[in-house]
Amino acid sequence: MQREDEPDMPEIAVGKVCFIVATARALFAADGGLEPDASNPSDDDEAAALTEAADAPVRRELRSFIAALDMDEKDALVALAWIGRGDFDAADWRAAVEEAKGRRGTSVANYLLEMPLLPDHLEDALSAFDRSCEAFERGETSL
Repeated sequence: MQREDEPDMPEIAVGKVCFIVATARALFAADGGLEPDASNPSDDDEAAALTEAADAPVRRELRSFIAALDMDEKDALVALAWIGRGDFDAADWRAAVEEAKGRRGTSVANYLLEMPLLPDHLEDALSAFDRSCEAFERGETSL
């Protein structure tokens, strides 16, 4: 039974959020090594091209996973990102979800993948709900 002062738990399974966190970390780690610059690809051994090719399967997997979520889960995921980013407090969960519903019609995956700190935002939001990815990381939680 939920206490009155306890924030609502998001309408998305913690395991799904943690999978997105782990996959986004892997993706952003691959992306983070090289920043675009004015160099010539022929003299930098095509490093940027190799990085983009290397992260393509991870990016596809993450996009596919997010696309397969139902609309309520997508709204919850966006709301979690906003809570973790500080746009909303956990106590404002319902307002964050309602705001997220207002952005339906655009790609949730594209929107979220534009947030360079997405994994941190999601983990911070889970923490605000007294949840974490520890059990997922130990393989004790499934999707």
